[in-house]
Amino acid sequence: MTRVTFATHQEPIAKSNRGQKAKQLDNRQARGGAMRRHVVFVLGGILIAAGVGGYFVWRSRFSQTTPEVGIRSTVAQRGSMVVAVTASGQIEPRASVGLNFESPGRVSQVFVSAGDHVVAGDSLARLDTAQLELQVEQAKAGLESAEAQLEQLRAGPQPAEIDQARASLRAADAQVEVAQANRDQLASGPSEAEVAAAQAQVAQAWTAREVAQDTYDTMEDDGDRKEHANYDLYTANLELAAAEASLEDLLAGASGEQLRAAHANVDSAVAQRDAAQAQLDQLLAGTREEEIAEAQAQVAQARVALELAELAQENATLRAPFDGRLFRVGVSAGEASPTLEPSVILLDDSAFHITIEVDEIDIGRLEEGQPVDISVEALPDAALEGSVSSIAPIALVDAGLVAYEVVVDLVPTTAPVRADMSANATIVVEELVDVLTIPTWVVRIDKDTGQTYVDLRVGDSIERRDVQLGVRYEGIAQVISGISEGDELVRLDESATRQFGRRLGMGNQ
Repeated sequence: MTRVTFATHQEPIAKSNRGQKAKQLDNRQARGGAMRRHVVFVLGGILIAAGVGGYFVWRSRFSQTTPEVGIRSTVAQRGSMVVAVTASGQIEPRASVGLNFESPGRVSQVFVSAGDHVVAGDSLARLDTAQLELQVEQAKAGLESAEAQLEQLRAGPQPAEIDQARASLRAADAQVEVAQANRDQLASGPSEAEVAAAQAQVAQAWTAREVAQDTYDTMEDDGDRKEHANYDLYTANLELAAAEASLEDLLAGASGEQLRAAHANVDSAVAQRDAAQAQLDQLLAGTREEEIAEAQAQVAQARVALELAELAQENATLRAPFDGRLFRVGVSAGEASPTLEPSVILLDDSAFHITIEVDEIDIGRLEEGQPVDISVEALPDAALEGSVSSIAPIALVDAGLVAYEVVVDLVPTTAPVRADMSANATIVVEELVDVLTIPTWVVRIDKDTGQTYVDLRVGDSIERRDVQLGVRYEGIAQVISGISEGDELVRLDESATRQFGRRLGMGNQ
């Protein structure tokens, strides 16, 4: 948090925190306590002397010297008064970033080490890219195919394509005719010619079987020839049975399953013919705008897929986003890339800044560009300078305390400034020149009227003087009117007021 500090030409600008302010208050109370103890000690000595030497001896001593016990005095002086806001923070580099790979993988190369200086674009580490390279080639092929399809649509149908479509349509028409003829034949049953032909095949098969039987019966049992005749007879019996079965099927007519299959064949042939007709019609009509638009969309999609593949391949190499120094390199070749922590931490230490928090009562005194004095605890002999670069538009609220973040840029310096060093910032917001100042401990307030006044020494007496004060803080107050430069002001504690009030002219005050 911050504080406003004032200083005169006798005192430097205060840069302490609230703890130091409390310490100053404790010191003042301790000094007041010491003065009271001193008063008690002196009074005790006087009483002892009175008991030993008598009242007149003590009276004589008092008349010779009167120590001003319990009195503090100061002189009103003219000088300069500086109003400043002070706060502390840590030195931060211009930029700090933790870098990691976009996708997991195995590290193949590491090009840098911690502490190295790099420039924007430098390669820091790289993953194995074998699979990514294949994905790029696949995406390129997809793009080329989509582009070729688009060009074909734009060029329109070729004569050879139209001829091929017409030939396909003729073949489809013929297939429909065949399927319809088979269906009609099954539905109407066999014709007389078909029955006669089937009967003739049966008769022919019967004759062939009789011949084979006679040959087998009359042939002597001489081995191979007898076996051959037996095989011919077996074949003739099979052919006769097949001819008779075919005749029976023909006479029985088509079954319901056969008819359904025939109808299905017709429907399939018609669908194929319609598709061939539609394709021919489409070729003859030319390419539609919708088809071209769809092909263009496919080309765009393929191009995006290629760009994504190339981006993944590019992201496999970790590069420096800006000039800077490597704070940490947490990867090694052959290891998997980390996922829970950065692979590389890069700092831009070409410039530094401090982020401080300023109380809401002080933030109105600040503006961008104001000069700032900076002291670094680790560099006590370095006098650093800076300026206010930005003031947060939204406050931070913590336990009821409202503060605003203020960023202070450091002026380039040769001092060995490092990130995270503790620093104190002093922002001078106002300077009062040639003003009358007094310490605040001499100021008193009238309990009845609230008027501020001081006790002014005039010769051997003390007089009350009402004063008008201006800026007050950290023990110093600006005097607008009421006293003059060089006036001696005093402050008595209660014991001194009771003991010496009449002598100092305080009896009626």
